[in-house]
Amino acid sequence: MKNTKSFNDTQIPPLATHGNTFSTFPLHMLPIDFSIMGIAHSHPSGTLHPSVTDLNKFYGRIMLITAYPYQSEKNIAIFDREGKKMKFIVL
Repeated sequence: MKNTKSFNDTQIPPLATHGNTFSTFPLHMLPIDFSIMGIAHSHPSGTLHPSVTDLNKFYGRIMLITAYPYQSEKNIAIFDREGKKMKFIVL
C-alpha cells in the first residue's frame, strides 16, 4: 500500500488583488511555515500550464492549477518548483 497523506488546512493570503485577466498576492504576507505543501489557483483561460509569474510566485513544494471548464480531474494539473508536471491520483 502506498503512503498517502491527507491535507486539510488552507491558508488564504491577505491583500490579494485581481482584475479581468490576473490575480496576485504579496508573497511577503504568507507565513514562514515549512509544513505548507504548496499553492493552488485556477486558470479561467483553460490552460493547464504555469505562467512565468506562477513560477516566480511558487511557494512550498507543489503548485496545483485547475482550469476551465472545471469538470473533472482532467482539468487539474500539479507542478513541481521547476514547472514539471507531476502525477497525482484523485481519491
